[in-house]
Amino acid sequence: MAGAGRDRVPLIVGNWKMFKTSAEGARFISDLADQIGRLDDREVMVAPPFTGLYEAVRAAEGTSVSVAAQDVFWEWEGAYTGEVSSGMLADLGVRGSIIGHSERRSYFGETDEWVAKKVWAGLERGLLPIMCVGETEDEREAGLTEEVLARQVSAGLSSVRAADGGRLAIAYEPVWAIGTGKTATPETAGKAIAHVRREVGETLGDDIAEAVRILYGGSVGPFNIDELMAQPGIDGVLVGGASLQLGSFVRIVQFERP
Repeated sequence: MAGAGRDRVPLIVGNWKMFKTSAEGARFISDLADQIGRLDDREVMVAPPFTGLYEAVRAAEGTSVSVAAQDVFWEWEGAYTGEVSSGMLADLGVRGSIIGHSERRSYFGETDEWVAKKVWAGLERGLLPIMCVGETEDEREAGLTEEVLARQVSAGLSSVRAADGGRLAIAYEPVWAIGTGKTATPETAGKAIAHVRREVGETLGDDIAEAVRILYGGSVGPFNIDELMAQPGIDGVLVGGASLQLGSFVRIVQFERP
């Protein structure tokens, strides 16, 4: 399956986490759009904090940049203090949402069941769910990487109809590589992503597995982007710290494949 990667449009996503005010984010997007110009061979998304989404969407209008949220809730409305629904995000003009990031799983108790509900909710309101999966260092050292990925992929996609499978993305983020400076080698990342794609095939069918874009995340930067994107099964990247600096993120967006 991995050989079909050239047919999937690469997706570059910058996850700003809890950084940038709304004004800072809007200015960053305007500067980013000016530097990357019009793009027809790749897609670029940034994910500001909730407080910056409105201004980010306005700044991104008419550019090659689109906006994602960093999380979403699965109910449409109700007494859920602090939560934001997929309909509310769509109403703002947000195009996607990161779901199940390891920081959400580890700090806030996000479960595979919650991830599945959020993926479903995003699809129902036309958002692009970017579902994160990945093993911890302990799990990796115990040889459990494939088992963990199989569980997270099958559970996270359990509410997805096969017909909707092409409208989501998956980000493989080994937890041990997020914000640590450690990066999976391109070959290691490619092997894990190939396993994720096989699990998508087992869950939704091989045709859907060919359509789903699978990204790599974990200490991605200008220094390794070309090598990562040279892997045939890697369809893009989910970038953390390097997406906060204009120069480094522009270089990542402008990756070159051999």
